[in-house]
Amino acid sequence: MISKELLDLAAELSFNYLNTLDSRGVFPTDAAIRALPKLGGPLPESPSDPSEVLRLMHEAGSPATVAMAGRRYFGFVIGGSLPAALAANWLATAWDQNPGLYVASPAVSVIEEVARDWLLDILGLPPAAEIGFVTGATMANFTCLAAARHALLERAGWDVEAHGLFNAPPITFVTGQEVHASVLKALSLLGLGRERIVRVPVDDQGRIDPDQLPMLDAMTILCIQAGNVNTGAFDPAPELCRVAHDAGAWVHVDGAFGIWLSAVPSRRQHTAGFADADSWSLDAHKWLNVPYDSGIAAVREPRHLRAAMSTSASYLIESDHRDPYMYTPEMSRRARAVDIWAALRSLGRSGVADLVDRNCRQAERFAAGLRRAGFEVLNDVVANQVLVTFGDAESTLATIAAIQREGTLWAGQTVYRGRTALRISVSSWATTDDDIDRSLEAIFRVARRVE
Repeated sequence: MISKELLDLAAELSFNYLNTLDSRGVFPTDAAIRALPKLGGPLPESPSDPSEVLRLMHEAGSPATVAMAGRRYFGFVIGGSLPAALAANWLATAWDQNPGLYVASPAVSVIEEVARDWLLDILGLPPAAEIGFVTGATMANFTCLAAARHALLERAGWDVEAHGLFNAPPITFVTGQEVHASVLKALSLLGLGRERIVRVPVDDQGRIDPDQLPMLDAMTILCIQAGNVNTGAFDPAPELCRVAHDAGAWVHVDGAFGIWLSAVPSRRQHTAGFADADSWSLDAHKWLNVPYDSGIAAVREPRHLRAAMSTSASYLIESDHRDPYMYTPEMSRRARAVDIWAALRSLGRSGVADLVDRNCRQAERFAAGLRRAGFEVLNDVVANQVLVTFGDAESTLATIAAIQREGTLWAGQTVYRGRTALRISVSSWATTDDDIDRSLEAIFRVARRVE
């Protein structure tokens, strides 16, 4: 029997961790990292008190974590966890449900359906589309592209699920030069080959140039971006979707974070036309700010997703209801749709819009402050991404390393169009304008010292 005292201790330690994030550096100290071996050693021969296990985990592990849940973590487009989503995650873990089959968990199956309908609504995607709740954008891209592979080969009279790719009609994959690594990984896993793709030239913000598109046909998948991973820029979806569909091609949207701008009335112009695509991948652990891991794979025609993902066995008790395992690569998985449901229920339509819009305005605040200080911002700030250099590559790398060590904030590095830059991603519900100003002051102070 699980004791109330143990769960109370977990809540106490968790609250202590979250409540002290702002008073520590965003990246752990060397001393904290050196203490991590306390977690190891030989496997104990006999059972340990669960409360002691939890205390050890907190005492040795918590100081060595990166403060991603804090207000000034600006790396890798990582958001924090909304209060309702975090609490719902705890309750869902206590439920310990396997949502693969409706008969295994009617509650989570229905929550998935509700979360699906809310997501399609707030993102302006076709209401008849189907969604698979997966680990993140990498698996969302994999899932969507598997559905695309099925649809194109079915059209050519080939059953790829039964016969594989041996002797199958070839599929052409077309994307921009700035394609995200997760798409390439998905292509390699699907057997489509990450080095067989056709790359289309892009402009200075990473947007596909429609005039440079190759000839497309009914055996082509065109992948476009809603939110370039470096600049935040959006491909010209209306024209790209029109050209692709006129040729009978499938259009997939890699929309890991950018597609969330569809939820903001004043910023929807950036996502115009993306709803005309055939599939969409996005993260919930980015801008919806739910706990890891949480990705979303959406496909316009549910039958293609179901055909690519489903399987059968005598022991699987299917029902007249929607069985979630039919829409994801995993059969057994955690009830991650619960976190999404709680986030959407707690924020509502206006709350989601405010969260995304506020982060975009904070990115603009970052860029304006950096420009005023004389630093070069490399991108047009249209979403939550800011690229800034501090001179040549050597100077920029030295400044980035010093900023990361200083601890007020953490952001990563990138190379964009040959320029080394600090890559700032504003994605957390908890970030305030004061955090932006405090981070700017730290950047200026460190940059002056390095210079």
